[in-house]
Amino acid sequence: MNILVIGSGGREHAISWKLAQSERCDKLFVAPGNAGTASFAQNVEVGVTDFQGIKQLVLSEKIDLVVVGPEAPLVEGIVDFFKSDADLQSVLILGPDSEGAKLEGSKDFSKAFMQKHNVPTAFSKTFTKETALEGLAYLDTQEGPYVLKADGLAAGKGVIITESREEAKEQLKAMLLDAKFGEASAKVLVEQFLSGIELSVFVLSDGKNYVILPEAKDYKRIGEGDTGLNTGGMGAVSPVPFADAAFMQKVDEQVVKPTMAGLQSEGIDYKGFIFIGLMNMDGEPYVIEYNVRMGDPETEVVFPRIESDVLDLFEAATKGQLNQESLEINPKTAVTSVVVAGGYPEAYKKGDEMAFPEEMEGRFMFHAGTVLKEGKVLTNGGRVMALTGMADTLELAVEKSQALASEVKFNDKYYRKDIGQDLLALIQK
Repeated sequence: MNILVIGSGGREHAISWKLAQSERCDKLFVAPGNAGTASFAQNVEVGVTDFQGIKQLVLSEKIDLVVVGPEAPLVEGIVDFFKSDADLQSVLILGPDSEGAKLEGSKDFSKAFMQKHNVPTAFSKTFTKETALEGLAYLDTQEGPYVLKADGLAAGKGVIITESREEAKEQLKAMLLDAKFGEASAKVLVEQFLSGIELSVFVLSDGKNYVILPEAKDYKRIGEGDTGLNTGGMGAVSPVPFADAAFMQKVDEQVVKPTMAGLQSEGIDYKGFIFIGLMNMDGEPYVIEYNVRMGDPETEVVFPRIESDVLDLFEAATKGQLNQESLEINPKTAVTSVVVAGGYPEAYKKGDEMAFPEEMEGRFMFHAGTVLKEGKVLTNGGRVMALTGMADTLELAVEKSQALASEVKFNDKYYRKDIGQDLLALIQK
């Protein structure tokens, strides 16, 4: 099969890397890709939301399967575009249509969906510019911490959590009245704060059947000890020690099954990934959010643990035949540490030359913000690489990942040195 992966981050590198291992993969294209994907696939300079450009590429290269990595093209309707175009209708595409993508594209929609289909979640109320005064009055009736969420896509930065009621009010005004996150904060959810330990569960759906992929825990904040600004993710671990068989059974019964049943009852033919952000509250799962694609950097610990042929899984998902496939998981632990450009998640520099250590068993280097120019790999984004170590124990996987992070070289590099340490402390109790 000829395959096209859409996207340019660490998630797309990891997905492409796994697809390239399939004996059934003939030609692999990544649009636009990065310096990492260029080493084993053909990068094509086409933007992720340039649907006409993607169409031309699919037809000229006789693409059989398209895998959509990021959320933006899904929310903007790339699957609908394929389904409605006579030239593209026979091409398999993995991802939900625009109606299914509302699970991520609109926090208000997803919250209403959860409440309607009895998926456990935090209570919330939604406010707009017109009801901003009601929102401020509502905050006066609530106890902190206060959680404010922009309704639309905000590149992982549209959530504000604060202990201060006054700051919550200022942030609500900034989001609604000053368009802090642009159109994304035209609606804002004020949500009940959930305390516990977060984790992410990933489901691959064919519209009726599903498989639950390995779970992961990520680290969102820039600073060690989970301090400082939110980022797209500074590291991840899989499996998650506190997500034992009993807890995952609850996730399946209380969260995944009602989500799948809800999609079917709404007439949404959902073929793709459902990323479920969860809070483990005293052993009970509560949904924080849905995303409609794989997480990043969670993909960089989940996909190295998948031993099945992912091309078989992806094709089965697009054809409604996941019940004919089995999922084999490596029991080892995977840990990834993200190296970022100095200054990220605020202003940072691009264009620094990079140097890499030798490849070694159980160590994987996934590129994110990189580009290949004149034979040199240069930094090209805030999150530059996700460096994954895989081993029999969490401790050894952490060591491998952190060693890789220290050995990759570029100017003003930064990474968190405490990835996985909280889970090690939990195990050692």
